[in-house]
Order: sequence, then structure tokens, then C-alpha cells
Amino acid sequence: MMGLKAVVVTVLLAAALSYYIYTPMPDAIQEPWKLMAVDAAFRTGMNLAALKYHLGIDHYITAFRRSMEGFESTMVVLVGSRSPAGVVPGVKISDITFAGVPVRVYEPPAGGEGHLRRGLMYLHGGGWAYGSNKMGAYDKVSRMISDELNTVVVSVEYRLFPEVLFPEPFLDCVAAAKHFLSPEVLDKYAIDPERVAVSGDSAGGNLAAAVAQEVATDDSVTVKFSVQALIYPVLQALDFNTPSYVQNRNMAILPRHIMVQFWLQYLGADISLKPQLIANNHSALQHSALTPELRSRLDWTSLLSQKFTKSYKPVVVERDSHGLLKKIPGLLDTRSSPLLAGPEVLAKCPRTYILTCEFDVLRDDGLMYARRLKDAGVSVTSDHYEDGFHGCLSFINWPLDFDVGKRALRSYMTWLQNNL
Repeated sequence: MMGLKAVVVTVLLAAALSYYIYTPMPDAIQEPWKLMAVDAAFRTGMNLAALKYHLGIDHYITAFRRSMEGFESTMVVLVGSRSPAGVVPGVKISDITFAGVPVRVYEPPAGGEGHLRRGLMYLHGGGWAYGSNKMGAYDKVSRMISDELNTVVVSVEYRLFPEVLFPEPFLDCVAAAKHFLSPEVLDKYAIDPERVAVSGDSAGGNLAAAVAQEVATDDSVTVKFSVQALIYPVLQALDFNTPSYVQNRNMAILPRHIMVQFWLQYLGADISLKPQLIANNHSALQHSALTPELRSRLDWTSLLSQKFTKSYKPVVVERDSHGLLKKIPGLLDTRSSPLLAGPEVLAKCPRTYILTCEFDVLRDDGLMYARRLKDAGVSVTSDHYEDGFHGCLSFINWPLDFDVGKRALRSYMTWLQNNL
């Protein structure tokens, strides 16, 4: 009888665990159970962080950061010799500051192609609240780019929420970028001033796009970025009902409600406003600041092809009874939303690479930006992954590696090799 009870309990626990882990996945996703497990780990970390916050033990952001660091340390122990730290031993690493901003500099081994080298500034993702340039995938990719492409990579450790709010992370990145682009620094690292890139993923892609615009339009900066490479970037916060936001609203890794929360945190707004933004009340027709010209800059009905618009309809609200644009002025700031920049700004941007994934709420942000840059006369390469999901480029280390992440990384590096 006791044996039967043990079997029943085991079966029930296994069923409960499966129910918790299971999240419906599109058929195109390869290794769906692995992605479900990763998503469940993230959700568990966030739920535990929220519990600690409600109990007054710790801030939920700080608690989740610690859980991520613990997960990272565990993976390093489990993976052992496959740890990213051992990938490219010849690359020189320096943790220093650029204009007071912490950066990690990766210098390629001696004996690369020619005297002058490429330069690349990288801005990590994490919703402006999480992440670090020292984390496994970011560190591994920086080492690979430095070694394989003979590139000096500068990975920026900009400040995060809740320690700072917008525009401080942007200002950190601008300060580091201008320092990096100074003739003295480029000369110190033997970098060709005609071959310097800015790149980033997700929230880092947002910052990279905003920094590229700032540098391109600042006449005091004599050396400009040659290219920008944006990986599933966040580019606007006025429409959370684009086809990709609706299609992927419950997708693993980055569901819509989490992305909206990231925006509210970054812009210093009350999290309780989340339902209002999800309903698009903040972009109601009554707002005089949202002119037809400004709305056209993120009008997905004209900027996206039928392949992506499908049968989706715009969500347009007549009135906003909460005064959201007054409460959250950062929503209209091009430094937070680069997609809102005018064509005269976009025309000055450098040659561009934009990577998007089908199963990502941010897909349409990247596709619309690619279209607007092209319309402004900028050379743009759009790299879309039909089986891709948000964050896939960070999943390249065994045992949490995905084929789509490896393919995306190789394509990104090949583009840099051919265009930088």
C-alpha cells in the first residue's frame, strides 16, 4: 500500500511540474520543451523575487538579479570546460571606465589582419533592469567577435533600474560612445576610424539605435559610427497592439505584459498603469501631441508587409481619461523611442543590420525601423528568423543552446565581417 501511495504522489508531482512548465509553443519552434524549461526557470525566478519584495526582504529587481547570477554560476560549474571564459584565451580583457562609465574592453590577439583593427561598442539587453556585459553569452560573443573579426570590442556596463531611470542609461551609453570615438582612444587601440560599429540586443538594441542617432546628428563628434547592428531591438512604446505584440502576447521569455512593465520601470511610471498601456489608452486620438505625422512613423498598416499584418486590425482609442502622456512624457522622447525620430535624423544614420524573430513581441519594431531607414536612404540588411524567439542569440551555450541562436550569431558576425 505504501508503495502505491509513493507512486501516486510521484505521478501527481510529475503532472503538477509538467503543468507548470508547459506553455503552448508555435509549431515552428525547435526543441519546444527546452524553451519551456528555460521560460519556467525565468518565471520561477521572477515569482520568487516578487514574493521576497512583498515580504519586505528585497527589491524584486535585485532579488531576480541574484537568482540570475546564481543560475549563471551553476551553469559554469555544470558546463565546466565549456565555460565561456575558456573560449578564446588569447583575447585580452580589461575592466576600465570610459568617461566614468564602466566598460569591459576585449582586444584581439596579436597578429591580426593589418595594423588597424575594427572597433565595436556593444550594449547588452535585459529590459534596462537586468543583464551584464560579464554574463556568459555576452562575454562569449564579445570574445568571439574580438578574435575572429580582429575587433576591439567595448561592452558597456550602463546603469540600470531601479538605481537610475531614463534618460540615465542612455546618457551613460552616449558618454561611453563619444569617449570611444575620440581620436585619442581610437589611436590607443589601433582602431580604424572608418570601421567602428555600435550594436546591442533588445533594450541594448534600443540604446544602440538611440546612441547612433545622437552621434550621427552631433556635429561635435568628428568620428561617426560606420554601422549599427540591432538585434531584436525595442524601438517604441506607443503601440502595444502591433501584430507581433498581439500574436506573441503570451510567448515564452518575453510576453507583452513583461515588456510593458519594463517600459514603465524605465520611464519612472507607476506599474499599475500597465493595463492602460496594453489597451493603447496612452496613444488615444485626443492627444494633440500625437500628430498625424508622428503617428505615421509607427503606422504598421503601411510600414509592414501583408506577410506580417495578416488580418490584424489597429487598436485605436478615442479618449484617454488618465492623462498618460502627461504622466509619462518619456513615451514621446526619441531618446527612448528611436522609431519616432524624423526622416531627417534617420537619413544621417549609418549602414544598418536589423535582426528580427517571428515569435517575438518586438518583431514589428525592428521591421518598421528597417522600412523607415530604407525610406530615408539608409542601406539596411533585414535578417528575419521564422523559427526565432526573443533572446535566442543568448542561448548558444550547452546545454541551453538552440540551433536558431547559433545560426543567428553566425549570420550577425558574417554581416559585421563583410560590412565593418
